[in-house]
Amino acid sequence: MLTLRTARPADLGAVEALLSAAGLPLQGVADHLPQFVVAEREGALVAAAGLELYGTSALLRSVVVSEGQKGKGVGAELVQRLVERARADGLEALFLLTTTAADYFPRFGFVRIDRAALPTQLHASEELRGACPASAVVMRCIVERQP
Repeated sequence: MLTLRTARPADLGAVEALLSAAGLPLQGVADHLPQFVVAEREGALVAAAGLELYGTSALLRSVVVSEGQKGKGVGAELVQRLVERARADGLEALFLLTTTAADYFPRFGFVRIDRAALPTQLHASEELRGACPASAVVMRCIVERQP
């Protein structure tokens, strides 16, 4: 059975191991771990995704699924959970940078934008200060509040 939950401090090593295995940056993960959601199966972390909060916007980052769990909808569940959290928290938009998954995120409402359109607050993120290459695709999802 798959369980989604908020990351705990003790999860940091497992989250970093998943990210390292996928070639994703580790910079800033520890600082934002309380805003991560993890997926656990049989006591092992098999996926993770997080938000970096900046005012009324957030950066969706570190969406990673272990090799054995890919193709089972785990990543989609994590992303959907974080979009719902952003909506519940009253955020206006989510942004992300990706070098490999630009075709994956439109199903959640993300569209490509120019890097220059990123809110200035997001430039505090390690992702934008060099952890993610300048060639990465930038995407935005407008978070619509529920009536």
